[in-house]
Amino acid sequence: MKIYNTLSKEKEEFVPIEEGKVRMYVCGPTVYNYIHIGNARPMIVFDTVRRYFEYAGYEVNYVSNFTDVDDKIIKKAVEEGTTAEEVSQRFIKECKKDMADMNVLPATTHPLATQEIPGMIEMISDLIDKGYAYVVSDGTVYFRTRRFSDYGKLSHKNLDELEAGHRSINVVGSEKEDDFDFVLWKPKKDGEPYWDSPWCQGRPGWHIECSVMAKRYLGDEIDIHAGGEDLIFPHHENEIAQSEAANGVTFSKYWMHNGFLNIDNKKMSKSLGNFFTVREIGEKYDLQVLRFFMLQAHYRSPLNFSAELMEAAKNGLDRICTAAANLCYQVDHAKTEEFTQEEQQYLEEAHTYIDKFKAAMEDDFNTADAISAVFELVKFCNQHTDEASSRAYVSGLYDILKQLCDVLGIIVSPQEEMLDADIEAMIQQRQEARKNKDFAKADAIRDALLAQGIILEDTREGVKWKKA
Repeated sequence: MKIYNTLSKEKEEFVPIEEGKVRMYVCGPTVYNYIHIGNARPMIVFDTVRRYFEYAGYEVNYVSNFTDVDDKIIKKAVEEGTTAEEVSQRFIKECKKDMADMNVLPATTHPLATQEIPGMIEMISDLIDKGYAYVVSDGTVYFRTRRFSDYGKLSHKNLDELEAGHRSINVVGSEKEDDFDFVLWKPKKDGEPYWDSPWCQGRPGWHIECSVMAKRYLGDEIDIHAGGEDLIFPHHENEIAQSEAANGVTFSKYWMHNGFLNIDNKKMSKSLGNFFTVREIGEKYDLQVLRFFMLQAHYRSPLNFSAELMEAAKNGLDRICTAAANLCYQVDHAKTEEFTQEEQQYLEEAHTYIDKFKAAMEDDFNTADAISAVFELVKFCNQHTDEASSRAYVSGLYDILKQLCDVLGIIVSPQEEMLDADIEAMIQQRQEARKNKDFAKADAIRDALLAQGIILEDTREGVKWKKA
């Protein structure tokens, strides 16, 4: 299996730190609003990478964080007259719903930055002790960027050529020793959330958060660190500097970055009116279509989003799902059970599409070519099955198609419709939860029904429901 490593700018053979196991960290969203389709691309891409590793027999420890303390979150809380915690918790919940609708598997761990503050204080203290960080008079702690001799190795730029342009949380003050030094800890401002530290009451810089969460849940050394290519500098560059300075070992062996997403060949921007949330796309399309669209391009390539391309993706996905539905129908209505000799030969031939699929995925997770192999399999199934096919044969073909689609996170298995009695039973459980003031459980039941296409309406006459 070969992976393109941003660090070396080459495809490299994947050799895990620990045989049979993969430690993978993917930078998650800052939760101040609904996630947009730019956020969705790394979620879908690296979920598919994770799925393939598991398909290949690896045990994957997959960690993806939520940044739940940030200037944008605080700004949103001020606008709404609420707390940063309320804003972040609300949009974490909404993000998880969108992820589920895109069939993105939950991470092994979804750490929250605000729950890892002690680890951040510990790492910052260690960096100060080792001379890699310093404190100025107001309690701000900076990282001495030039002290880390390998700075720039990920973005492949000389430090003197890099611009010291950082996120808005980075404080540029006269006491900085160097313009390139970046913030590890910053003092609080009025009305902002803060934590006690040895230097001042304040909060961490953005970059230190991921270094600490990766260390806690994956160890000092990890196999793969991934995210959008916009994170290469400064975020991932700064993560490397902090982590390797503190831990004294290589932070991540492989760095994977997905390409940018454009809208109608233009950069996505609210000012241009071409900014779309996943939730908005979900009002027009099943989010399986969005997932399929994202995977039709190689993850490192720029991807252009348009209504025409989404329609094409919908049509392509329909072809696959229709083929799967036809196979299921033939399984249920087969007149014979066992293979014929000709069917056994056909099934062996169908396995060649598994080989094509695997070859594509093992070449830097080329999902575009993997999907081409699925389409070839669909064509084969359509040409070599009919009402006379045996149950064993069409079951074998369906299992191959479902197996490959599962790796891509594409759902082809028929969804069983809930019985009215089951719906009523869940509504009763929700009513009991509300009576007991267990509103979290009540909301969870409502969300579970919604995921099944069941919409609840609370009326004076009681709870009414309908199918979407």
